[in-house]
Amino acid sequence: MQGFLGEERRGAVLNALRTHEGTCSRDYLAAARSVLTELVAVPELIQRLPLLRKPGGYTRNLLAGNEAVSVWAMVWGEGATTSIHDHHCSCCFGLVAGTLSETWYRAIDAKRAMATEEHARQAGYVACMLPTGPNIHRMQNRGPGEAISIHIYGYDHQLQESSIETEYVAVAG
Repeated sequence: MQGFLGEERRGAVLNALRTHEGTCSRDYLAAARSVLTELVAVPELIQRLPLLRKPGGYTRNLLAGNEAVSVWAMVWGEGATTSIHDHHCSCCFGLVAGTLSETWYRAIDAKRAMATEEHARQAGYVACMLPTGPNIHRMQNRGPGEAISIHIYGYDHQLQESSIETEYVAVAG
C-alpha cells in the first residue's frame, strides 16, 4: 500500500520527518505538524487515493513508513469508534475531511479511565503528542458521512502492529 503517495512524495514525507533527536523530540513534533498541515491543506491529494473503507468502522491505509515512523490515512465510516487508548509512541494526526469527536480521559487505574473533555475536530485540524502522557483518548465519527484523517506515529510498522500501548474501559465520574 505504500505506493499510494508515489515514490517521490513518500520520500519527501519521510525525509521531512527525519530529525537527529528521533521521534520523541519537539523538533520531530514540529516536523510532523508541518507535514500534516501540508497534507490536510490539499484534501484532494488524499481523497483521490484508492483507500480501503469499512462501513461503520475505520480502516488504516499505510501511506509511508520506515524504521522510525509510519504514516497512515484512516477512513472513518459513520459510527466508527476507536477503543479508549494511550500510545507507546508519538502520535500526530490531521483531519482531511469530515468531523471526528475526540474525547480525552484521565486514568483511574491501569485499565479504567474517566472522560474529562470532548472536542469536535473539523477538517484542517492538526494535533501532535509525545508519548510522555498520559495521552488517553478515543476518536469517533458521529457523522454525517465519512471522515478521513492522516496519522503519523513514531514506530516501525513492520515491527509493531499498532501504536496503541494500553486500552481502557470507561467509568462514570
